[in-house]
Amino acid sequence: MSRRFTGDALVVASHNQGKVVEIAALLAAYPVEILSAGGLGLPAPEETGADFVENAEIKARAAAAASGRAALADDSGICVHALGGEPGIRSARWGGPAGDFQLAMRRIEDDLGGKSDRGAHFVCAMSLCWPDLHCESFEGSVDGHLVWPPRGTLGFGYDPMFIPTGHDLTFGEMELAEKEKISHRWRALEKLFAACFEAR
Repeated sequence: MSRRFTGDALVVASHNQGKVVEIAALLAAYPVEILSAGGLGLPAPEETGADFVENAEIKARAAAAASGRAALADDSGICVHALGGEPGIRSARWGGPAGDFQLAMRRIEDDLGGKSDRGAHFVCAMSLCWPDLHCESFEGSVDGHLVWPPRGTLGFGYDPMFIPTGHDLTFGEMELAEKEKISHRWRALEKLFAACFEAR
C-alpha cells in the first residue's frame, strides 16, 4: 500500500518555472503550500538515472533531503518514434547548456530529415519523496504527432510542436486548463493523487 501524504507544504523539485506553475495548478484542489526548489535556492542534482522514474526519484530525494520537507519531482520528455525514442530522458539536454527549446525542436526536425513517421509521445514520471527518502513514483504518457513549424506560445519545452491524438491544437496552443485534462503530467499525477492524497 502506498504511503499517504499528510503534510501542509510540498517542494516542487524543479528550477523550470513553467513546470512549477503547471504542477502547482494541478495541485490547486489540495490544501497544500507549494514551494519550489528554485525559489528555495536548492541545487539541481545531476540526472544520472537510466529512465524517467529514476531521474524523478533522484530529484525528489535531493530536494527532500536539502529542504527537510516532502518533495515532488517529475522527469518528463518527448520520445520520437522515427528517432528510436530520442530524445527521451535527454529531452532537456537537446536544448544545450542554455536549455534552448527552439534549438531542441529544430534539432528534432532536422534529425527527422523528411521522414513520414511523425509519431511521438510524451512521458512523465512523478515521484513524491519524504524527508526519510521514501519515494512513491508513478508514470503517465500521451500519444500524438509532431508538426513543423512550431505553433503557439503557451506551455513550455516541446509543446509547440506536439499535437495530442484526437486534437487539432498543439500543446503550445492549448490553454493550461485544456492541456491539464489530457497531459502526460496530469496522467501521472492522477495516479499519485489516488495512491497518496486524500480524496477531494
